[in-house]
Amino acid sequence: MAGHDHSHGGPPFEGASQSGHGTSSTAGRSGGHAHGGHAHGGHGGHVHAPKNFGPAFAIGIVLNTGFVVVEAAYGYLSNSMSLVADAGHNLSDVLGLAAAWIAAILVRRRASARFTYGYRGSSILAALFNAVFLLVAMGAVIWEALVRLVHPEPVVGTIVMVVAAVGILVNGVTAWLFASGAKGDINIRGAFLHMVADAAVSAGVVVAGLVIQLTGQAWLDPAVSLAIAGLVVWATWGLLRDSVAMSLDAVPPEISPEAVTGFLRDRPGVIDLHDLHIWPMSTTSVALTVHLVIAEDHPEHRAAANGFLNETAEGLRTRFGIGHATLQIEAAGGPACRLARECAA
Repeated sequence: MAGHDHSHGGPPFEGASQSGHGTSSTAGRSGGHAHGGHAHGGHGGHVHAPKNFGPAFAIGIVLNTGFVVVEAAYGYLSNSMSLVADAGHNLSDVLGLAAAWIAAILVRRRASARFTYGYRGSSILAALFNAVFLLVAMGAVIWEALVRLVHPEPVVGTIVMVVAAVGILVNGVTAWLFASGAKGDINIRGAFLHMVADAAVSAGVVVAGLVIQLTGQAWLDPAVSLAIAGLVVWATWGLLRDSVAMSLDAVPPEISPEAVTGFLRDRPGVIDLHDLHIWPMSTTSVALTVHLVIAEDHPEHRAAANGFLNETAEGLRTRFGIGHATLQIEAAGGPACRLARECAA
């Protein structure tokens, strides 16, 4: 659900409503709205919205588009496969930056009746697109480099060195623009890793140009291209793995399901739980749903007014970074929950 950025003021996690056969409370990131059967309220701490990297995307796209044109032209003129390979890689980065930028914009759009979580998942799709597109581009580079190894052609080393040196500057500056968001957002991390890899690639091309100029060994150009492609594939593999896992609603690696289960079981009055789900709604936000079974002699099985749900949701947010938690309460000794039977099956 979009619009769950952050709000301040008001009691933390206000609202608990009856839903189905139990009591349900949803702790979100926004203040004062409700939908479905779950009430949402603002919370006391600060769960900030993702930082706006719009200017960084704009600058990065402009710089890299201009460099792709220059690098491809000089690669063709100098007959350098390593420059052409790097230009193709940079072109994929331009498209990747554009996809990541679009996703960053969509993530901020509000939810609708049809897209009840908003467009948060677009950031996960953008990260997956970046990884897949980059691997496909590197496959083409590897193929051409292998052909050049069998049939090497002369290369103008000086041109290769100068153009690649400019690439180090362009990619280094672009990577710096995304450095602050690389740890907390896989979408931004994808952009950052691409730029860092490009800077390393350009450095390798400079070395290849120097060695070719000194030795005249033209086979070094496609050999460097293969090394570049291998480096990029290695750097991209983690992004592909993480984005695929997020696309399949896997529990984020920084969250331990066992630790979350232990925390919930330790809550006052909880004697059992089932139907626990933890999944990423976007590259920066995590959601949780769970059914908590409360002891018959505990007051929580009759009402949620004593703050149990609020405190539990706040604990999930502060301890595990789960900012959107839906907790359904079931009374022990009451009608059996169908989902509990399905989970046990």
